[in-house]
Amino acid sequence: MKSIEEQLARYKSVHLNKKNINTHFIGVPLIVLAVTLMLDTIRFEISINDILSMPFTLHLTLAMVIFAVIAIYYLALHRFLALGMLLYILVNLAIAQLFSGVEGVFYIAIGLFVVGWLIQFLGHHYEKAKPAFMDDLSQIVIGPLFLMAEVYFMLGLEPVLKANITSLAIEKRKALAKAR
Repeated sequence: MKSIEEQLARYKSVHLNKKNINTHFIGVPLIVLAVTLMLDTIRFEISINDILSMPFTLHLTLAMVIFAVIAIYYLALHRFLALGMLLYILVNLAIAQLFSGVEGVFYIAIGLFVVGWLIQFLGHHYEKAKPAFMDDLSQIVIGPLFLMAEVYFMLGLEPVLKANITSLAIEKRKALAKAR
């Protein structure tokens, strides 16, 4: 598994333009919310008997399961950033629960998804670089983590991580420019 520095530097290497980063602060949350809403429509129950001599039924959504796995991945990468991501994921899951009874929620989610990606591609027009996921699909999961890291950096948190990521990202960007 690549380190947090490697993952975030790869992402940052095509996100050095401030306008691009700003569009991502709108686009990525819209996409994450849209995916959460879509995955929340797939619901299932797990019944377990004899826990404390009582039947127990766990009500889950596919969003809960997938985001739990992603949260564990974030935890393996960086505990402090994972804490912020866990809060962000929980907010998205809570919003999805609020919308769970709304008719047409899946279509609302598709609309948010499309708008989010349009904003993303506008940002990459400013950057003059293709999105990171086009070369490495795992970068789709890193995008939200990158934005959380940017929030931490704005708050003055994790300055060493910021310096390491920025330095590696600039090196990667220069290597990409030479390869062209």
